[in-house]
Amino acid sequence: MEAPRHDTRGIVDPSGLLSRVRFRRHEPAEPLRRYVEWYWLIDWDLPAPYASHIVPHPSVNLTFQWDGADEETVPPYGEVTGIALGLYTRKLTGRGRVCGVKFRPGGFRPYAPQAPASHWTGRVLPAQDVFPRATADTARSVVSPAADDARVAALDTFLLSQPCVPDPQADLAMDLVQRIRADRTVRRVGDFARDAGLSVRALQRLFSAYVGVSPKWVILRYRIHEALELAGTRRDVDWALLAADLGYADQAHLVRDFTATVGVPPTAYAQGVT
Repeated sequence: MEAPRHDTRGIVDPSGLLSRVRFRRHEPAEPLRRYVEWYWLIDWDLPAPYASHIVPHPSVNLTFQWDGADEETVPPYGEVTGIALGLYTRKLTGRGRVCGVKFRPGGFRPYAPQAPASHWTGRVLPAQDVFPRATADTARSVVSPAADDARVAALDTFLLSQPCVPDPQADLAMDLVQRIRADRTVRRVGDFARDAGLSVRALQRLFSAYVGVSPKWVILRYRIHEALELAGTRRDVDWALLAADLGYADQAHLVRDFTATVGVPPTAYAQGVT
């Protein structure tokens, strides 16, 4: 399994966010890496509120967090966040801390086999609704330590204590999503299904049950992530050429998808963050 990446794909205006918060990624314990992509930790202490915006990955996240003046005012709590279909926005105020688990696309189902992954899509719910052992004491044990290694160890301890049901279909789903992310030539669901030895309908059922969104959604989302990263780091993007490289029929289709997802056209976004 690949180690945590260092890119900022999915973060809208990453320089704005990273100038206000401390953001880190860490690997989980080796036995967990099959299903967990990385842990992500964020701490902030802001003089003024700030709204962070994320174009979500096709991943379920488990977070333990507190946001307030101190842990006594707002006790730590846990949440499970399914894949957000649109732009995810969170307002950060005062002081706070989040310790998150990003499951691999398809990797959450073995921890929650009682429901298809699509059951969690678009939902945010208390962690204890999914993980009965995710009590307030659990949240406190993860969030309270000052040192990253202690927080990571607490996350490892919690996840290693959870029932996990190995499932070859989850492995297949994770592999297929990784192929979509890594291979820019994957553009059409029909072609991708055929290359995977599946019918389109079987591929769609697999993604609904184990990823939580359709294969077409995943393909489009990774395209937008790439366009978002380029728009935020370069001023000389040839949008017509990029649209062709990403498999769009023309530049207008890319601009439409980008605008619908991020809220502004790519050129306007680039002018605002570069």
